[in-house]
Amino acid sequence: MKFSTFVLSAAAIAASVHSRPLMRRDVNPDLVPQFGVQSGVNPDGTGNCDGIPGPDGKPILIPCACPPPRDQFIQLLNQNVAAGHVINNPSVPISFPEDNSQASQLARLNAATVTLQNIHGPGVGCPQAATTFGAQVKAVQAGQTLASAPAAPAAPAAPAAPAASSGGVDESLVPDFGVVAGTSPDGTGNCKGINNINIPCSCPPPRDQFIASLNANVAAGHAVKNPSVAVSFPTGQSKADQQARIGALLVTLQNINGPGVGCPAVSTVYGQLQQQINALPN
Repeated sequence: MKFSTFVLSAAAIAASVHSRPLMRRDVNPDLVPQFGVQSGVNPDGTGNCDGIPGPDGKPILIPCACPPPRDQFIQLLNQNVAAGHVINNPSVPISFPEDNSQASQLARLNAATVTLQNIHGPGVGCPQAATTFGAQVKAVQAGQTLASAPAAPAAPAAPAAPAASSGGVDESLVPDFGVVAGTSPDGTGNCKGINNINIPCSCPPPRDQFIASLNANVAAGHAVKNPSVAVSFPTGQSKADQQARIGALLVTLQNINGPGVGCPAVSTVYGQLQQQINALPN
């Protein structure tokens, strides 16, 4: 069986997944501070990339998946503001006033920061060093107005990461997730996955973030965030090769934020695809 047939199967399953419109934004996106940092800068092969400069002038290491995509971040910020607290850490209150007073600007920056730091669970998210939010707080405290939320000065530009020469996968062999993140949010952090099963609203992750993590895992020969789990991504069309590839996808998905901390299989069609592959003749 050719892999092209496998990909078509993924598309067929994806088409059967019922999706509903996303909840519209309830904050003014122009008032959401810019990150000022790009994810994936200078990866070191262990899951770390460069964030803002530290006191010594050297970049602070941050997870390569940080900061998250802005649309995903704003979606979670909307949910937090609507709830009046951080959904993934309910003890943390949140507000997002829209006037230009110093107090309101600081409240917005605080809302952005606690959303960032708890994006995957209580205290599980991206560090403030993955953004310029700290510098923006100091600017507001010094009397500067950031009401229109201009893009904050970016950290010193670092050379673009070279194309992976080891472990870079052929993206045409990575099936689409078949599920859209943020579908039918219930206001408690849950959204709908395959067969309307509840999944975290941040799942599945953005495809570019997922493939970057997959590349790192394949290059290392194991899940970088869970080193005891071996990973390979052969490009052949045998049943064993397809099984290895779908296994690599699932391992990457389920450990994308740490050992066993990621997205469930039901946030994609990969589980169904795995069943189809396992049913192939040897």
